[in-house]
Amino acid sequence: MRYSNMWLASSLLLGQASATLDPIIMKGTKFFYKNGTQFFMKGIAYQQDTAAAGATATNTKFVDPLANEANCKRDIPFLQKLKTNTIRTYAIDPTANHDACMELLDAAGIYVISDLSEPSLSINRDDPRWNVELYQRYTSVVDSLSKYSNVIGFFAGNEVTNNATNTDASAFVKAAVRDTKAYIKNNVNRWMGVGYAANDDPDIRAEIAWYFNCGNQTEAIDYWGYNIYEWCGQNTFTGSGYSKQVEFFSNYSVPVFFAEYGCNDLPNKAESRIWEETSALYSSDMTGVISGGIVYMYFQETNNFGLVSVSGSSASALKNYATLSSVIATVSPSSTAMSAYNPTNTPQACPVISNDWRVKGGVLPPTPDSNLCDCMFQTLACVPASNLKAESYGDIFGFICGADPKACAGINSNTTTGVFGAYSMCNSTQQLGYVLDQYYNDQKKASDACSFQGQAVLNKAAITQGACSASLASASSANAVAATATSGNGVGGGAASTSTSSVAVPMPMKNLFTLGDMAVGLYVIVAMTVGAGMVML
Repeated sequence: MRYSNMWLASSLLLGQASATLDPIIMKGTKFFYKNGTQFFMKGIAYQQDTAAAGATATNTKFVDPLANEANCKRDIPFLQKLKTNTIRTYAIDPTANHDACMELLDAAGIYVISDLSEPSLSINRDDPRWNVELYQRYTSVVDSLSKYSNVIGFFAGNEVTNNATNTDASAFVKAAVRDTKAYIKNNVNRWMGVGYAANDDPDIRAEIAWYFNCGNQTEAIDYWGYNIYEWCGQNTFTGSGYSKQVEFFSNYSVPVFFAEYGCNDLPNKAESRIWEETSALYSSDMTGVISGGIVYMYFQETNNFGLVSVSGSSASALKNYATLSSVIATVSPSSTAMSAYNPTNTPQACPVISNDWRVKGGVLPPTPDSNLCDCMFQTLACVPASNLKAESYGDIFGFICGADPKACAGINSNTTTGVFGAYSMCNSTQQLGYVLDQYYNDQKKASDACSFQGQAVLNKAAITQGACSASLASASSANAVAATATSGNGVGGGAASTSTSSVAVPMPMKNLFTLGDMAVGLYVIVAMTVGAGMVML
């Protein structure tokens, strides 16, 4: 169906009469409005696939859905007709102006929850790391959106660990949770949450939920988002497996909601959706444990999950939009008043190391510290040549880490032992400089130990530690521990570490915004077992 411009304009004018939305509050396992009424998400995933932005396999361009006022005016009335109170965005441009769209959403009574990453700056499950560049990206998104009272919070990762082969990546996402929460606490004068959105992998779904909830709660998630597509077409609360999910999360200590739902594994894909799961989601069977959900997705794309077909300035609602509209109009979740609610659930215990789980609880990668990385690099005697290309880094890392493994301890990460080098969060050039300098010193500063056929040079401008001496001494102590630690299996994320990969399904936009295919990383690290003949001195 297509709505007239007059209807769109009148709807927006009506919406603009409302006051600024109060921030959402979290207490125990539930969300609340400021007045104490329980808040259930009635959400829609609102972001176009990059293909719609002209992306190719080597192009990570994306459309910021909160930066185009005309598009927001076009789409918000459609969201209102679905009684939407939350949208999820997967990538925003923190340098863009979001005032117009955020004001329109506010007027329509719609909150926002946004992922912190973007396609070229995200935690890569195949080579996971949490570094200065990612920290700057994540905090810039917080800076951009924290001024709007209708922002609930953020996701620090979305299906980064998606099966048992890449559980090591979760340590780096949880470090991102810890540091983003600390940044919000120190820079924002209200609560905004930081959570994680997980896929529904049967082998690790329990362990990953426990891991992100366990331990020191300043490091743990504020809420758990579940991307779940178990209920397809006609089913029941028990037959779909939803009953098991409710049972599992009944003892969880933070809010749980469906960060994506809406199975389209049906004869006519999205258009066959009858939204029985929506009725169940807001029924008494689930509302005591699950705080609503976010339908995937608003835009009709090649993945065929859309509710609305968009072309330029016009938009048309599809059949499954009308069906959802009819269903959502009938739901009336039973709620709990904040004043009467006394949380009793406690955090989970951290999962133990196993063949399916390769992350030690209670220990995380270091907080990115650009000052420490800069200071370290300025003190090095042997550094990469200024004209050395990033694609050449891997060979040098491979040679040094194979010939002198201890030289690389300061940049490595081992998630099974919980040992992380102090400089594992620095950028690749700084890490390479550290490794070159360690090798140079271990070779007793031999004349040919800082050469690598002209790829490394002596730094005549090297400075003494000066004001950084205390920080560098602390880093040196941590690196000494890392050098003597048992390497173990399931190494993840460091410059001389390995991890395995997998591709998530089923949808292109999910792949782009959640996976490591196009994410951060300038080089692929060679395993430490590489022989010493890769690079001639």
